Amino acid sequence: MSIEPTPTGSLAADRPKAVSAPYLEITGLWKSYADFVALRDISLSISKGEFICFLGPSGCGKTTLLRAIAGLDLQSQGKIEQAGRNISTLPASRRDYGIVFQSYALFPNLTIEQNIAFGLENTRRSKAEIAARVGELLDTVGLAAQSKKYPAQLSGGQQQRIALARAIAISPGLLLLDEPLSALDAKVRVHLRHEIKALQRKLGVTTIMVTHDQEEALAMADRIVVMNHGVIEQVGSPTEIYRHPATLFVADFIGETNQFAAKILADGEVEIGHSAFRCRTEGFSTGQTTTAVVRPVDIIPHGADAHAVNAVDRPVTPQNLIDAEVREMEFLGMFWRTRLTAPRLGERTLVADFSVNAVRRLNIETGGVIQVEIPSDRLLLFPRSA
Repeated sequence: MSIEPTPTGSLAADRPKAVSAPYLEITGLWKSYADFVALRDISLSISKGEFICFLGPSGCGKTTLLRAIAGLDLQSQGKIEQAGRNISTLPASRRDYGIVFQSYALFPNLTIEQNIAFGLENTRRSKAEIAARVGELLDTVGLAAQSKKYPAQLSGGQQQRIALARAIAISPGLLLLDEPLSALDAKVRVHLRHEIKALQRKLGVTTIMVTHDQEEALAMADRIVVMNHGVIEQVGSPTEIYRHPATLFVADFIGETNQFAAKILADGEVEIGHSAFRCRTEGFSTGQTTTAVVRPVDIIPHGADAHAVNAVDRPVTPQNLIDAEVREMEFLGMFWRTRLTAPRLGERTLVADFSVNAVRRLNIETGGVIQVEIPSDRLLLFPRSA
């Protein structure tokens, strides 16, 4: 697959960008089961070639939405369009997609090559064309040497690759993945998620994957659709979702958080545990109670006298600097997770993740006292729930 170079220079910069219609357009979609509403007014646009992850806890509606797109469980109301074609009421057999289920659903009595060829046999291709396509796909997923084996003779990761090959055999316009990696062990999952993403980019197929694994979504998706209780909480790139969560649910579900009851003191200042901290307070009024959130990874460790150190290393004294005692340390391989107590935060424990190098350089140890900085731009505020 060749990639055309992007034009450079003033003419290209001045040229207006072409706006293409969404490849998949979901509008006002609802799904109810008797008195239970599984999906509530879902609207979403997906561009051609995008890799989208539906992410959320069990029961949030992500699989129900995928099944509605596939025509396996029709919506109660709403419209779904694919490539400008209204597919809202079409049966699954008349929709243009390939799907990989959580269980892979391979035919145990068919060889690997027969599994892949199964969907091709109804496309009026000759046996030679089918054999060539199967061989091409086996090469693509790196399992050409396993073609005569049966699914039970393959590892879970190999079965997943065959299920992918079968799903893309007919070159569908849309690839649907229903938690395809959840049955695999952690190391294999990490390896295969890179393979799936590389294959998706190579094929350019629009892909939707359902997952409850935040790390998986952050690593693979072009955009993430975070769902909760049948509604979409936020849609954005992995960076946007992680760094700029739209709601407290998104902040808490994506990654780890520290949460504190807080009150707005003035513009750019909030009270936590009887102490003032700097942060962005736009959208809140003085005296309003909020929930302040900071991620453990955003907390910056300093030495015993950070003011003296930063007078040399940094021209500006760090804001939100607090003294803290290290109560617990947990080694997690690439970093240390620490639990700190600080008088300025009251009785609450502050969880902070420090790199192995920082722990070694600053001689951080259980029982020791350090200073930590809570960057003002990483201290986020959300409306306090009742």
